[in-house]
Amino acid sequence: MADAKKLFIKTYGCQMNVYDSERMAEALGPSGYETTTDMAEADMILLNTCHIREKAAEKVYSELGRLKPLHDAKPDLKIAVAGCVAQAEGEEIMRRQPMVDLVVGPQSYHRLPAMEARLRLGETALDTDFPEEDKFELLPKRVKLARGPSAFLTVQEGCDKFCAFCVVPYTRGAEVSRPADRILREAQELVERGVREITLLGQNVNAYHGGTDGDGWSLARLIWALNDIDRLERIRFTTSHPNDMDEALIEAHGTCAKLMPYLHLPVQSGSDKILKGMNRKHTADDYLRLIERFRAARPDILLSSDFIVGFPGETDADFEATLALIEEVRYGQAYSFKYSSRPGTPAAERAPVDEAVMDERLQRVQALLTSQQHEIQRGMIGRDVNVLFEKEGRLEGQLVGKSDYLHAVHVARGDAKVGDVRRVRITGTERNSLGGVLL
Repeated sequence: MADAKKLFIKTYGCQMNVYDSERMAEALGPSGYETTTDMAEADMILLNTCHIREKAAEKVYSELGRLKPLHDAKPDLKIAVAGCVAQAEGEEIMRRQPMVDLVVGPQSYHRLPAMEARLRLGETALDTDFPEEDKFELLPKRVKLARGPSAFLTVQEGCDKFCAFCVVPYTRGAEVSRPADRILREAQELVERGVREITLLGQNVNAYHGGTDGDGWSLARLIWALNDIDRLERIRFTTSHPNDMDEALIEAHGTCAKLMPYLHLPVQSGSDKILKGMNRKHTADDYLRLIERFRAARPDILLSSDFIVGFPGETDADFEATLALIEEVRYGQAYSFKYSSRPGTPAAERAPVDEAVMDERLQRVQALLTSQQHEIQRGMIGRDVNVLFEKEGRLEGQLVGKSDYLHAVHVARGDAKVGDVRRVRITGTERNSLGGVLL
C-alpha cells in the first residue's frame, strides 16, 4: 500500500496481549495502517498495557512522557493506549496526558476502525465498555500473509475466580468462551499461513466451555478437535487454574500426540492459610495430588508455576511451606514475584509484609527455582528431542527453536530451516537454553 500509514505497537505483559496486539493491527489494516518496528516513522503509536504488576499505571504515564518530544516534533502523530490499564484508568489517562488521542479497553478493540475515523475528524475516542457483541466475530478476517511457525490463539477471556490479589476480573470481565467452530476456523487459517504450533490462551483457559450450536465443549474436547487438523504439529495451552482441571484434560496429556508435555499451573503459595487469604479455593495438598495425576498420565511432563511471596499475613512458616511445595514438585520453569497491591482488590486493604522481608524471600524462592530449572536442563543432556525451529540464532549459521518441553534449543543449521520439526540430540546447557546437534 503505497500511501499506507505506519502503526507502531508496544506490547506489555501476557501472551494474550501479544495476541490482542496482532488483532488490533489487523483491525486497523482497512483504515490504511501497516505495522512498523520503527517508532520514529509511525503515524500512530499504540501502547497495549498490562495491569498485573505494581505501578503498572505509572509506567504507562512514564512511557507517555517519553513520547512527548516525538509528538511535539510530529504533531499529527496519533497516540493510543489499549489493554488493561486503559480499561482501569481510561478517563484519567486522557486527563493526565492530553496528547493521548484514543483509549480502548481489551473488550472493545473491534471498534478501533470507528474510533480511528473519529480521530481523522479531529476528535478523541474513549471506549472501555464491556460490549455484549462478540468482538472476535466482528474483527476482520485474519489476513492471509505467511507468518512464523508458532502462534497464540485466544479461546477464553475473563475470570470468575476473584483471587484477592488480582485485577483481571475487573479489567477483563467475566469468563467468556469463544464458540468452538470459530476457534477451529481460525486455527485452520493459521495453519494455512504456515503455523505449526498453536498455544491456546485464556485468563483461565481450562475453564473453557465453548460450543457449537449449543453443544458445550471442554478444553479437552477442543484440543482433540485441533489434533485432527492436518499440518498442525503441536498444541499448548496457558494459563490454567487448579480448580478447573478435569480428568479428560489430564488424560489428554497422556494420549493426545500433538499436546505437548508441558503444563503451566499456578499455585501462588504452599501455605493453606495464605491460599485461603488469596481466595484460591484449593489447598496445597489438592495441588500436589493434581500434580501426581498429571505425572501418572505423562511421566515426563515439565511443570511450570507462578509464586507470590509476601502476600499480606505471610509468616516465616507460611513461606517455608511454599519452599517445601517447590521442593516436592520440582519445576522446570517458574515465575515468582513480590506481592504488589492492586487498587480495588480485597488484599489491597490488608497490612503489607515488610519490603525487606519480601526481598529476602523472593531471593530465596528464585534461587531454589533456578537451581531446579538448571538441574532439569542438565538432565536433558544426551536426550533426543523434537525441536520446532522458529528463527535464526544470534550466531551465523544457527537456528533456534522450542523443544516439546518448551526449552529454547539452538543448533548449527545444517539442512534445517525455519518451520521444520527436527530430531535433535541435546549436547549442552546454558542459563536459559539448551544446545544440540541435528540428527
